[in-house]
Amino acid sequence: MLQIKNLYKSYETSKTRYPVLKGISFHVEPGEFVAVMGSSGSGKSTLLNCISCYIPYEKGNILLGEQDLGELDKEGLAKVRNEKLGFVFQDFMLLDGLSVKENILIPRIIRENADKEALDYADKLMELFGIIHIKDKYPADISGGERQRCAVARSLINDPLLILADEPTGNLDSKSSRAVIEAFEKAKEEMNSTILMVTHDSFSASFCDRVILLKDGVIYKQLNRIGSQNSFQGYLLDAIKEMSEV
Repeated sequence: MLQIKNLYKSYETSKTRYPVLKGISFHVEPGEFVAVMGSSGSGKSTLLNCISCYIPYEKGNILLGEQDLGELDKEGLAKVRNEKLGFVFQDFMLLDGLSVKENILIPRIIRENADKEALDYADKLMELFGIIHIKDKYPADISGGERQRCAVARSLINDPLLILADEPTGNLDSKSSRAVIEAFEKAKEEMNSTILMVTHDSFSASFCDRVILLKDGVIYKQLNRIGSQNSFQGYLLDAIKEMSEV
């Protein structure tokens, strides 16, 4: 589904080049829920921005399905972002003047195919994520957890190949965070969605199939979930502590 091959990215300031990603390689399988974790400056947000093609990279390949995103022009990238990628942001990115249902339909509106099938699909997603009762409300009138579940539904309305989630529980309390992670789990289990999530939260990451730990622009370790969520969180916390001491 997603292949990252030998990815390099650096920033230049006052004639000094700062490498951020130093030859990152990994893959995400169809239907897999993967988290990327690391301390501030480890490169996780830069990695997500490279995959979404919002920033250029110097070297390497990013393949979504069979398509090399580095070979696309601006029009091609815009088409991929709208049709093949779904996005969930920390700050929700909902439009205040639109209802919950209208916000979910935005990607279809952009594609000019907000037809009856799209309206019915939006209802199905809201039912799945437990927000059908607020479909006519506006973002200012609902909770943070409900806003983020609306954002998850919006990310799925075009049936994307991949969902990119950037700190989706970063602004939420523990109860709302759990509801959002459960929404991702439902998307994975019932829709076979493929999700790549950047997070600093070990609780959220412990629900994933696999966690990629980044340190100083390289992959320190990849952890596969074995056993219960609680035991995996303990295993993950031990690995994070070990990484911080190296």
